[in-house]
Amino acid sequence: MTTKELTCIGCPMGCLITVQMEKGEVISVEGNTCQKGDIYARKEVTNPTRIVTSTVVIKDGDKPRLSVKTKNDIPKDKIFEVMKDIDAADVTAPKHIGDVVVSNVAGTGVDVIATRNIEKV
Repeated sequence: MTTKELTCIGCPMGCLITVQMEKGEVISVEGNTCQKGDIYARKEVTNPTRIVTSTVVIKDGDKPRLSVKTKNDIPKDKIFEVMKDIDAADVTAPKHIGDVVVSNVAGTGVDVIATRNIEKV
């Protein structure tokens, strides 16, 4: 049996969670004070994912950089590939909140979207 300890990020409590696993399957989750902790712990030890936030250079805009994020979470092991695609993005103003900046980033099926408005100058 394997034991993993995590600090939960599901809510502001930051509970110390202990997960017992056997043969890659979760046997028990202890230490969480809410249901979010149980959900987070099970997902984190079996299929960890993250939302990626960053910025990209934007041409012809009223600001030099556009803040972006993945529309949904992506597999944690794809973060560096995602960042490489974000860094390579060729973006021109105008862009508005929710506009797709990179489609299907790193082959994840997830889009990278704008999180602020940048107008053309």
